[in-house]
Amino acid sequence: MFLGAFNDNFFKNALIILINYKAQQIMGVAPAQMVALSGGIFILPFFLFSATSGQIADKYEKTKIIAFVKFAEILIMALALFGLVYEKFAFLLLVLFLMGTHSAFFGPVKYSILPQHLKDDEMLAGNALIEAGTFLAILLGTICGGVLISLESNASVIVGIGLLAVAILGFYMSRKIPNAAPVDPEIKIEWNPVSPTIKVFKLAKQNSSVFHSIFSISWFWFFGAVMLSLFPIYCREYLNAGASVVTLFLAIFSIGIGVGSMLCEKMVGKKLDLSLVVLGTLGMSLFTLDLFLIGKPIILLQAPGAFIGISGFLAIPGAIRIVFDLLMVSIFSGLYIVPLYTLMQIRTQVEIRSRIIAANNVLNALFMVSSAILLMQLIKFRWSVPQIFMVLAILNLAFMSFIFAKEPEFLSSFNTRLKAVFKRN
Repeated sequence: MFLGAFNDNFFKNALIILINYKAQQIMGVAPAQMVALSGGIFILPFFLFSATSGQIADKYEKTKIIAFVKFAEILIMALALFGLVYEKFAFLLLVLFLMGTHSAFFGPVKYSILPQHLKDDEMLAGNALIEAGTFLAILLGTICGGVLISLESNASVIVGIGLLAVAILGFYMSRKIPNAAPVDPEIKIEWNPVSPTIKVFKLAKQNSSVFHSIFSISWFWFFGAVMLSLFPIYCREYLNAGASVVTLFLAIFSIGIGVGSMLCEKMVGKKLDLSLVVLGTLGMSLFTLDLFLIGKPIILLQAPGAFIGISGFLAIPGAIRIVFDLLMVSIFSGLYIVPLYTLMQIRTQVEIRSRIIAANNVLNALFMVSSAILLMQLIKFRWSVPQIFMVLAILNLAFMSFIFAKEPEFLSSFNTRLKAVFKRN
């Protein structure tokens, strides 16, 4: 899982930088537009193949699926090496689509295999490791892609070989996973993406808590996608800061989610406790709102076209407060997301678990696309980044309040936890 997420972001970031700085036009489309489109190219397979991949994961033995998917990644990265060496940009976009397809088929397996190998009281810690590993992989892959593709000589060759090496290591690790028996061998595989997607959402709706956890998880990806998309704009236009500060913010956000994920078990023990979702929601909104209250810090004038680095950023008034807010938003996000994945896994019937996770992946992709559309509209109407932080904080409270109203177990767990804390004190 870690190596797959690493390679996704290693390849995506290297390709985006390559298109930005070397491509003139790709199939008549300007580089800036193609960079924006590349996110959609990667997400498209999740709409097309998630439902089918969920059926496959329920029908067949899971380690064979993982090994097959990881072997396919080796072939895809071999194509990436060819495209990078010869700078075939249109071809590399096809490779990006194939990498998204690889991730769409891997997604249902990586989450549905956990309950087959872990006990219920190990699920919270297992999901914490998954979430921490995912965001650490995103961070390291993004940094490696940016650093290696920017080398003075043989950058494309080095990136291509690196991608291929990680894919080979991923296949090797996949062979170490213990077998996980098929849960519904009789299921009929449907390749039409529409009908199985509709069926799987109907299955999810049969269990209210699972259904609402899927929407809550998708909201997490909406929230995170907006935050990550705002970092470059926030740094450039409001902090007069360069790419190193954008990387710093990405590191803080990724590490914070990892820390929050690992804190879950420390705070509530081994059993699922939905009070963490309410606590996470409150913390995410509170510290995002504080980023709005900070506004635009006072920054000393720089030479035209010059941007401050990390040391310059940390020297400006309010910088520590910004860093603290970002760290706390991400820690509370980690507390929020781990119980939701755990709930979805342990309360779903074994024979349909992979398909439910596939439905979750489809909705995740839809929410991320929606986040991009909303952000584009807010920027079009000249909303400032601090104002967008305010909107995000309010939307977070509003959306999750709706979920809590539909699923009272969240608030009842939170109230029980509060009473226990006050009783101890």
